[in-house]
Amino acid sequence: MTPQEKELQAMRSEITKELRAVFKANMKIFDWDIPENDDDASAKLILDTMQEALDELKEEVKAGKYKNY
Repeated sequence: MTPQEKELQAMRSEITKELRAVFKANMKIFDWDIPENDDDASAKLILDTMQEALDELKEEVKAGKYKNY
């Protein structure tokens, strides 16, 4: 197991918790800002946007942007 895999093992729970917190915070904002909010529609839009951001990050990693981070 690489050092990175060991570190990920230790941090996996924290990363998941942080990602869920971002999602839940945005769900609350949608509820506050939109009268009669459709939670299912909001969740889909938020998740789609989060996935787009993850895809962009993957491309940046592939391009070497974080090589000497």
